[in-house]
Amino acid sequence: MSGREAPPVPDVFDPRRYAAGVPYDDYRVLRDHHPVAWQEEPEVLGWPAGPGFWAVTRHADVVRVLKDAGTYSSYAGATQIRDPDPEDLPFIRRMMLNQDPPAHGRLRRLVSRAFTPGRVERFAAVARERARALLAGALARAREGDGTVDLVAAVTDEYALLNLTDLLGVPESDRGLLLDWTRRVIGYQDPDEAAPPVLDRAGRPVDPRSPAMLRDMFDYAGQLAAHKRRHPADDIMTTLAHDAELAGAELEMFFFLLTVAGNDTVRAAAPGGLLALAEHPGVYERLRAGPAGVTSAVDELLRWHPPVLTFRRTAVRDTELAGRRIRAGDKVVVFHASANRDERVFTDPDRLDPARSPNPHVSFGDGPHVCLGAHFARLQLRLLHEELPRVLPGPPVLAGPAGRLVSNFINGVKSLPLRLV
Repeated sequence: MSGREAPPVPDVFDPRRYAAGVPYDDYRVLRDHHPVAWQEEPEVLGWPAGPGFWAVTRHADVVRVLKDAGTYSSYAGATQIRDPDPEDLPFIRRMMLNQDPPAHGRLRRLVSRAFTPGRVERFAAVARERARALLAGALARAREGDGTVDLVAAVTDEYALLNLTDLLGVPESDRGLLLDWTRRVIGYQDPDEAAPPVLDRAGRPVDPRSPAMLRDMFDYAGQLAAHKRRHPADDIMTTLAHDAELAGAELEMFFFLLTVAGNDTVRAAAPGGLLALAEHPGVYERLRAGPAGVTSAVDELLRWHPPVLTFRRTAVRDTELAGRRIRAGDKVVVFHASANRDERVFTDPDRLDPARSPNPHVSFGDGPHVCLGAHFARLQLRLLHEELPRVLPGPPVLAGPAGRLVSNFINGVKSLPLRLV
């Protein structure tokens, strides 16, 4: 566009936009012309307006922000676009996700003792059988009906939830609680997912992620930890409950993080991958050829449909990014989904290539906060996609539009009607 005025900055904040699909065309406008762009933060769906933020959309700049915790802090204002209530911030900062090095590193080392590859791999046989059984059940349901089934309701929600509760050691009778808490925290922007808002004395909605609204989850975490001390088992909560370095409040926040992030990462990525395969039957046929290429295909599906759209940081000193002056206190929001389609890094980024290599997607973040459960998530997705062509007679076919979550944070798929026979 040499000699022409740059196009205006598109709005990529409004969570309602994402119900129609990720705005990749607008992301490209931002990458090409406004790689660090100021976004207004108006009142939406009853949630109050905010001060605005810088949207970071190029891969190199996203990685720079994620790696430079000394400039772009997770602790200063936490990691969601909306500012938390100042009274809640001290509590929210106890979560590993909302800390900076070196405190973040200490908590990460503590939880990594429990979240070991060896323990995760022991769940592989159970998770594979679960994937096979859920897919077979969905196929049977489709054959009994009109040939279609919602794979979110029939497969992916259960698959993600049951795998996580096995790993955590949550009793079967309590497993529905985790899905309820996840929906409460992740789906709060979506009128179909969210419970009726609780209003404060001023008539404003109370953030469902606030300590007051999650007291039942924190109380449960303490009760579960006490149970694991009396009845130890081979699960993450047993290990954490017996860790003398882990304070009670920190343990509760770990349970929150593992419950919500551990569940919704796969809960968003699994149906997103299935949707991509339905839209690209040629890629599905390559999966049928054998498991050798599934690992690279999983990473490409994660690039294509990252479970997390955005993460927020707060600048703690004046700096410059892509030629824009960032002031201390400004919110800086990285857009994972945009970085994953950056033509400066990915050849032909709008093509789904199951053999893509290298594939430096940022779907699990980068820097000190790279997803601790990435190994577990990839394992679950690999097993699901290995079993998919073994169970289904042919590629799944879209039987209607996917229902998408109203959210500028999670790339959620609420329903996925597929024709299986």
